[in-house]
Amino acid sequence: MLNKIFTAFIPLFFAIDVIGILPIFSAMTRDVLVDRRRDIVKQAAITAFLISTGFIFLGKGVFRFLGITIPDFKIAGGILLLIFSINDLLFAQKTRRRTDALHTMGVVPIGMPLIIGPAVLTTLLLSVGTNGYNATLIALLLNIFIVWAVFYYSDFVIKIVGEASATAIGKVFSLLLAAIAVEMIRLGLTDIIGLKP
Repeated sequence: MLNKIFTAFIPLFFAIDVIGILPIFSAMTRDVLVDRRRDIVKQAAITAFLISTGFIFLGKGVFRFLGITIPDFKIAGGILLLIFSINDLLFAQKTRRRTDALHTMGVVPIGMPLIIGPAVLTTLLLSVGTNGYNATLIALLLNIFIVWAVFYYSDFVIKIVGEASATAIGKVFSLLLAAIAVEMIRLGLTDIIGLKP
């Protein structure tokens, strides 16, 4: 069980890329009072958990209805993760804008899509097929807790890590996510043609 939790945790950790998205969160909430910022962090963590949990349970049912198999999704999901990671490696994502709607900032854009974006949702569904629901949910909870802690103490973390270092770490995570994506494609192909990985 612990091995499955670890196997589910690592790709999610890289997909969420909490250190990489920290400078974006910091820029969005720079002029927000500390108490309000912490309310936003709580709102974002709850939103991220609810959306991802709903997707875990509903996603597989939709796929079953459409006749999509786990190997199909491994290949498609791996390709998507590869695109997301290459996009992050080659193109700086500076298109996320700060919004003045503070009462919904924790939901959109921080909870979704900053924390829980397409790469994370894809990783979750693939993890359910590989590691099961329990391990995936525990790994998700651990990752959401890490995001909450890093964002809650964002000023302190930024001082320690530095914005430039946080961006660099984010790029390393994207590279590792690309490697995981290639592995998913390989496993999907081996499942389809009936070979052992």
